[in-house]
Amino acid sequence: MADDTTAPGELELVRQFVNTNDVEDGVDDFAGPEALSAWLRDHGLAADHVDADDVQRVVTAREALRALMLHNNGLPLDPDAAEALNRAAPTGSLAVRFGPDCEPSLEPHGKDVDRALAAIYAAVFRSMAEGTWPRLKACRADTCQWAFYDTSKNRSGTWCSMKVCGNRHKVRSYRARKKS
Repeated sequence: MADDTTAPGELELVRQFVNTNDVEDGVDDFAGPEALSAWLRDHGLAADHVDADDVQRVVTAREALRALMLHNNGLPLDPDAAEALNRAAPTGSLAVRFGPDCEPSLEPHGKDVDRALAAIYAAVFRSMAEGTWPRLKACRADTCQWAFYDTSKNRSGTWCSMKVCGNRHKVRSYRARKKS
């Protein structure tokens, strides 16, 4: 876990959602129903009724989204990611609504965790449609995989932080070259 490069708009919610599992420190913010419920409440996605099955679904969705973000960072697409996302998909729904300016939006419906996942899936869908999705990446470092928003001009960001993960990679590469 390194720099927190904030993503634009509601894509920030998706970045924060994926970063609830700190791979490097082994800390999972969704350790149980109460923890998941608290996180959802803190992020405006109130879910009063959360059980262990909901936690498993949410974790499945989170890790499948991380797999898509690793793909955004040049790694091969996990062939199970789409199936995992579909399996964890909310049983709630998304409705198309039009605002006063006739701009369409996706509005999540359903209860509790279904509504929360619908809001996250809607944000992913909109960012894919807008073209901002490819910039949301997961760090290539196996020990990190922190989600970050690539703000580089040419979309070439690889590490969540050059000061931490990028530097570690450069040092390892240097040492490997020196050995040979």
